[in-house]
Amino acid sequence: MFYLLSRFSEHFELLNLFRYITFRTGGAIFTALLFVFFFGPWTISWLRVKQGKGQPIRDDGPQSHLSKRGTPTMGGLMILSGLGVSTLLWGNLANVYVWAVLLVTLGFGAIGFYDDYLKVTKQSHKGFSGRARLSLEFLIAGVAVILMAQAGGARFLGFLWGSGPPIAQATSLAFPFFKELLINLSYFFVIFGAFIIVGFGNAVNLTDGLDGLAIVPVMVAAGTFGVIAYLVGNANFANYLQLHFVPGTGELAVICGAMIGAGLGFLWFNAPPAQIFMGDTGSLALGGMLGSIAVATKHEIVLLVVGGLFVAETLSVIIQVLSFRYTGKRVFKMAPIHHHFEQLGWKEPQVVIRFWIIAVVLALLGLATLKLR
Repeated sequence: MFYLLSRFSEHFELLNLFRYITFRTGGAIFTALLFVFFFGPWTISWLRVKQGKGQPIRDDGPQSHLSKRGTPTMGGLMILSGLGVSTLLWGNLANVYVWAVLLVTLGFGAIGFYDDYLKVTKQSHKGFSGRARLSLEFLIAGVAVILMAQAGGARFLGFLWGSGPPIAQATSLAFPFFKELLINLSYFFVIFGAFIIVGFGNAVNLTDGLDGLAIVPVMVAAGTFGVIAYLVGNANFANYLQLHFVPGTGELAVICGAMIGAGLGFLWFNAPPAQIFMGDTGSLALGGMLGSIAVATKHEIVLLVVGGLFVAETLSVIIQVLSFRYTGKRVFKMAPIHHHFEQLGWKEPQVVIRFWIIAVVLALLGLATLKLR
């Protein structure tokens, strides 16, 4: 909405500010932050009344977690509402990338909400059917990837909009450290992009197991990709850094800013001891958001570096399952790996803060790839 005010800048010079992505990103941060601060206490009270016993706590997990019984979940509603309102206020709503990322974020959030709803109402860890859940995630992610590829110059939907020859970069995989190296995946790019989005959505979901553990690394990754989106979407910066220029993706910095603001507001209530849990409503949505921004900016591989913490959590689960299935032995005391360190005797705040440090280091490494070309 505020982006539209820049149309009147000829009459009111001050309105020129709304043309700048950096200004609107800052506005998105503070709007989302204040929104979550203001509505957070009411949301927590409402969810506590509606949920009664709150999120079910596993009896076979760390014993320290049993004291968290009764804590409401679905805190992702706070994040998504703040993020959504802020993006609608400060973003350029004529930008296809903005709507594609919002489609994934809100779509995955709806899937996570239904999963949380089933777990709370049944007081069970068995929520949404895994097969049905993944099918819906891939459907949403696939549609978003097609929209983003089309906006980048592909001709999957040439009958809807666009003319002229297709642009190979739109369906190509770019590699860090190499300016010219592009592998055109053609129609397979839809499957690849959807896999990145779905995989990262579930990776963040696996990480969300301790108070404050997932939200800070998500904010760190969002800040990193906000910078990447701004640089990739700016022809001058992209050429200087020898990045692949993707027109229009700079607007995704506004969504990243909204995520940071909403995340900070949520962290106020999620800090140990948590008043509310993020739940699948938030973790699945935020992971999907990061994955879709990485696909839009052609930085899918860099996402694996920046989000290396989430990748490690996912790998720990895969390794644990495969090892137990084929050898009958467990590699970790408990998976995901943050529970392994708890079982080793680390206190919950130690695990959380040390994982935050790792997330920051990985983000710096990811940013370093922008210059090393």
